[in-house]
Amino acid sequence: MFGFGWMELLLILVIVLIVFGAGKLPQLGEGLGKAIKGFKKSAHEPELIAEQASPVP
Repeated sequence: MFGFGWMELLLILVIVLIVFGAGKLPQLGEGLGKAIKGFKKSAHEPELIAEQASPVP
């Protein structure tokens, strides 16, 4: 996974917990989920537009 081992991921998680606190984690997760969903939607949007714009013979 991007060249990170379990120890690196655990260290990043601990740093995030220290910086943001445990109370903010659900909000951060929700924001990250919405960002990923929006990115995926925008990545597929040009394909949908192209399919709708092309006439069927």
